[in-house]
Amino acid sequence: MVRGPKKHLKRLNAPKHWNLGKMEGVWAPKPSSGPHKMRECLPLCIILRNRLKYALTNKECMQICMEKCVKVDGKVRTDHNFPAGLMDVVEIDKSNDKFRLLLDTKGRFVLSRISAEEATSKLCRVTKVFLGSKGVPSLVTHDGRTIRYPDPDAKVNDTIKVDIATGKMTELIKFRLGATVMVFKGNNAGRVGTLNHIEKHDGSFDITTIRDSKGHVFSTRLQNIFILGATKSSVVLPKGKGIRKNIMEEKADAIARGDLSMK
Repeated sequence: MVRGPKKHLKRLNAPKHWNLGKMEGVWAPKPSSGPHKMRECLPLCIILRNRLKYALTNKECMQICMEKCVKVDGKVRTDHNFPAGLMDVVEIDKSNDKFRLLLDTKGRFVLSRISAEEATSKLCRVTKVFLGSKGVPSLVTHDGRTIRYPDPDAKVNDTIKVDIATGKMTELIKFRLGATVMVFKGNNAGRVGTLNHIEKHDGSFDITTIRDSKGHVFSTRLQNIFILGATKSSVVLPKGKGIRKNIMEEKADAIARGDLSMK
């Protein structure tokens, strides 16, 4: 009789945004239980082996992690399948690397290199506000943190800035029209723009309208957006600044780079 969750993951069933080759083997790394969902994370071994090329095999990833070389949000992680997710800070002290996990305009995780100063904090989306035992006000963030005695103005969908060393909330960014937002789910994942309008639909999904800096307008569900700042982004955005290009613009860029010839 089968008991418990599956312990394996086949490569064909792995999330497409991991960009694993279909013919490179049967298996994919199965993320461990952690702060991010299985299909919304990037295991450390994929970061080390497929993205940074610091390892050639899964065994080498295991050795790097067991030597306590990798930190996620300031904590050493020895599990090579630990799930790192959106806004997480990944540090490798031996190579002096500091990255923040963000999304590109095609919804794939990118390692955005950041300074030592920026690596001291991260943005967290508020997913739940409640009164805990003995009436202690608390909130829960998208990466599984529970913060006691937060700012009384903090509500669901707001964003808070968290100091990684102490785990304390340092700043509150309210969810309101005119804020800079990033879409982190759905067909528009990775796009960044200004929140223009919110349509309320009782009993269904509230829809938001967003305009990017090039004037393109698109819509997505309210629960798919992440507030980055009151007027401008509080984090350094990856290449492209969250503006999605159409096919003709991508073709023109490829020709300019020399990746595509017109012969």
